[in-house]
Amino acid sequence: MINNALSVQGMLPYLKYDISENIRIYDCLESTNKTAKKPEFSCAEHGTIIIAETQTAGKGRYGKSFHSPPDSGLYITFILHPEKLNFTTPTLITAFAAVAVCETIEATCCKTPQIKWVNDIFVNDKKICGILTESVNTPENKTHTILGIGINITDPPTGFPPEIQSTAGSLFGTSKTTITRNRLTAELINHILFTDDLFDEKMMLTKYKQRMFLLGKTIKVNDGDDSYEATALDIDDFGHLVVKTLKNKLVYLSTGEVSIII
Repeated sequence: MINNALSVQGMLPYLKYDISENIRIYDCLESTNKTAKKPEFSCAEHGTIIIAETQTAGKGRYGKSFHSPPDSGLYITFILHPEKLNFTTPTLITAFAAVAVCETIEATCCKTPQIKWVNDIFVNDKKICGILTESVNTPENKTHTILGIGINITDPPTGFPPEIQSTAGSLFGTSKTTITRNRLTAELINHILFTDDLFDEKMMLTKYKQRMFLLGKTIKVNDGDDSYEATALDIDDFGHLVVKTLKNKLVYLSTGEVSIII
């Protein structure tokens, strides 16, 4: 039987470098991102990692909740220093994280994940991962990038809440996992902190577009108070979604919610 308990010692055999002193694991938090913003982490080193076995108030973009039950997922936040990253714009950090999650899953789970712009990862047409990137100014007048990632590894024992049952999924469903959470976590850490994509923006964007399942599809765009139909055409050099409206107008989206029109 696979030991699925999260531990730093369990991750070490799979980590490229021993960064165990920078990994914090908690039984329960409101939110790993919220914890990363607390004063005690204002001087945290680049690459500090906060992990929770469960979250009572996990969140995604626009304040949406992220269901975070114990023993069935990975809820992790990276504290990153922007000067250590090579990206020309902060919006590319989310794209980079999406590629990192996909490559982690491909390397460990023999699954083929896809990306829904801008921050969701899908497997078998179900959302299995959300990414939330935030910026925080510390009392020391420094800026930290707070990168939160939540991955559903197996279905919760009691199932997903009714409001997300039709859209939420997990890597292994109700089946037993074929890898430990420690290995999955370590592989994700390797891809976030120790990958060539940190230094090759063009290659990272190519990987991002290759996994984007919206391109070429007719979509509905909800951008603030504006809602309209469009065709998803491309991802530009800044990670924006390029769409063409029904009036043949090109729009470059940096924010907003999109969905495929069936």
